[in-house]
Amino acid sequence: MKRFEDLFEELGAKVAADDPTSGTVAAVQAGPHEVGKKLVEEAAEVWMAAEHEGRERTAEEISQLLYHIQVMMLACDLSLEDVYAHL
Repeated sequence: MKRFEDLFEELGAKVAADDPTSGTVAAVQAGPHEVGKKLVEEAAEVWMAAEHEGRERTAEEISQLLYHIQVMMLACDLSLEDVYAHL
């Protein structure tokens, strides 16, 4: 099982390595506008899953949304501490 902090560390390492085959690196390089469009799509999928597809599918969609949130954080050069300061 992967935790939020573990995933963020993993994704940050991929971005730091600038791996040209990484989808995460490509997304971060595309910038906040492109990442934002994906966030909106994923948020809608969470909503639809919650309304019509049950717990398991909702959890899956939420995990994808969390991934894209972390990609946005990386695209905006935000740390976990930057976000946690506002919780």
